[in-house]
Amino acid sequence: MATTTSTPEAILDAVGGPGNIIHLTHCATRLRFELNDASVIDKAAVEAIPGVMGAVPQSGDRYQIIIGGAVQGVYTDIMNLPAMKGQGADASDADVKAAARAKARGKNAYIDAFFEYLSDSFRPLLPVLLGASLIIAFEAVLDAAGWVDFRDDTAKGATWVFVDAMWRSVFYFLPVMVAYNASKKLNIDPWVGTAVMAAMLTPNFMSLNSMAYTETEEGSGLYTAALMFSDQVTCTTNETLGTESCVAQVFGLPMQLNDYGGQVFVPLIMAAVLAVVYKGLTRIFPPNLQMVFVPFFSFVIMIPVTAFVLGPIGVWAGNGIGAALAWLNDSAPIVFAIIIPLLYPFLVPLGLHWPLNALMLINIDTLGYDFIQGPMGAWNFACFGATAGVLVLAIRDKDKVMRQTASGALAAGLFGGISEPSLYGIHLRFKRIYPRMLVGCAVGGLIVGIGGGLKASTFVFTSLLTIPVFSPMVLYIIAIAAAFATSMTLIVLTDYRTKEERAEAAAAAAGGAVQASAEETAADLALEADSAKDAAPETKPALEPGAVTELPAPLTGTVMPLDEVADPVFSSGAVGQGAGLTPVGDIVVTAPADGTVVVAPASGHAFGITLDNGIEILVHVGLDTVNLEGKGFDVKVAQGDRVKAGQELVTVDRAVVEEAGYPLTTPVLVTNTASFASVEVVAEGEIASGAPLLRVTAPEA
Repeated sequence: MATTTSTPEAILDAVGGPGNIIHLTHCATRLRFELNDASVIDKAAVEAIPGVMGAVPQSGDRYQIIIGGAVQGVYTDIMNLPAMKGQGADASDADVKAAARAKARGKNAYIDAFFEYLSDSFRPLLPVLLGASLIIAFEAVLDAAGWVDFRDDTAKGATWVFVDAMWRSVFYFLPVMVAYNASKKLNIDPWVGTAVMAAMLTPNFMSLNSMAYTETEEGSGLYTAALMFSDQVTCTTNETLGTESCVAQVFGLPMQLNDYGGQVFVPLIMAAVLAVVYKGLTRIFPPNLQMVFVPFFSFVIMIPVTAFVLGPIGVWAGNGIGAALAWLNDSAPIVFAIIIPLLYPFLVPLGLHWPLNALMLINIDTLGYDFIQGPMGAWNFACFGATAGVLVLAIRDKDKVMRQTASGALAAGLFGGISEPSLYGIHLRFKRIYPRMLVGCAVGGLIVGIGGGLKASTFVFTSLLTIPVFSPMVLYIIAIAAAFATSMTLIVLTDYRTKEERAEAAAAAAGGAVQASAEETAADLALEADSAKDAAPETKPALEPGAVTELPAPLTGTVMPLDEVADPVFSSGAVGQGAGLTPVGDIVVTAPADGTVVVAPASGHAFGITLDNGIEILVHVGLDTVNLEGKGFDVKVAQGDRVKAGQELVTVDRAVVEEAGYPLTTPVLVTNTASFASVEVVAEGEIASGAPLLRVTAPEA
């Protein structure tokens, strides 16, 4: 119900205001809140805010609000609100830890925290991983065409070696990036964690391996060094894994030498241990000494601990899990290829897919290829196929809102390999989609398994642009095409909506109806489906075919055509059709009809109301008045309140607004305009509060 400017404040108000927020971050599609008390949130009211695709309550007073691809902008807008300035500045480290302990009620809180740790350690890297994957895809196309042999450094020349560096930098230094994010997530100095992990990638550390190779060409500096240290570095070959392991004698103790480039488990383990050490040191040293001695002792303790203990453990764990999955892939490729695409639709919405992504990176580092991404591609394209099916039906039904949603989600999927817009914008909202999409997943996975599996030479996002990365390419193309076509065909033939949902589609608000959250379980969905069968859909009076409804003015003022309002967000009709009102005399804003308040920020500058007759309206009092932070606004209602026609919503001190220099022009908009055949202005000149302002006509049957 809110505008671009009021949506962030509506979200902030919905979660209980700045004082209820301990921590706020975001992932690729979701705002992630850590709150003092999540019980104050009205989930339905949150999901009614335009731009919000769904809300996901979690244990431990954590809360996720699904935004989609615009999440970065919404997050920035929230953080830039005047009410958020200085938020959390007075909270001490002890306060934060106490709050965290208070929230950790039951095992689910710890599970949520664990997966949030994984997600937040990888999530900021999504853009660079996607960018690098497109460079890889470009190389793969050249390699497949036979123009450049990227497997032979001596044949491809300096130019293409340099191009290789453009993406190898991301994957080689991935452990350093993960260490930074993981340390930041654990509220310790991220640069300390970065430095500890970077020590494992320095030329000095890497040179220890070379000291074992006495067969180096005689006369070279490396040969001399090898002879000097050959008694301190020994190497053995693991016949099972086909890998070589070297051990150096450092401080008289054996240290297993590993190439930590591309590792992800090691920095995750290291940062978790470092957090304990770092916070312990801050308790030992007084504040005036912490800048020097906390990093110093962190290095002295953690670099040896990582090199001697945590690094080998992380490598062994990654190799062990990778070997187990490789065994399953080799022993039962059909089973493996079907399980992976069937798992992903349930892992991604909850953010539980990151461990598998980490295993893909480990496979590439240890085996030189990955075998998980191929079956995963079957899931992604089954997902995109379902979205394409929805788009076909939206075009057929002339559903403008769903057409826009599906078009954007499909483009993000096919060209970016991103499934979240499809999942959160469409699939989790309509329960009939998942069973049909799973059939496409199974078909694609079955083809991969029958074909003997797929290999990916590097980590990529499975999109149309990265097809050449997979081998054999023809098998991959057949599998993803079959997955896409199966899901799309099933959706087109059987529809993605129940009879009840089709009947209610006309009442959907612009930008999409309330979304089902990823937190809902299969049992919840089954119960909802059973209830829907028993309940007859109720059509609101204003939405009856051909119904004509007059909408009264919420205040006394002079009518202005919407396209003359000095704010492009309103004048363009992007929020909905309606009119502008320039207030006359005392400014008293009232409810035009009976309904429920779904947006009522504390600033009092905007109100969204779902009227009982089926019309949804936005009354935005003045332009940019959100910046007044409520000064001059006496708010009479709150979000969730029931209001009667003529009931006061807010009174405004005209002098305060005019002195601040903000226009008092008040747009009155029908935000679910897409549900109606027309929204017309029926008044001219000055109009009294309660007099007819707009005429809203429902489409004919």
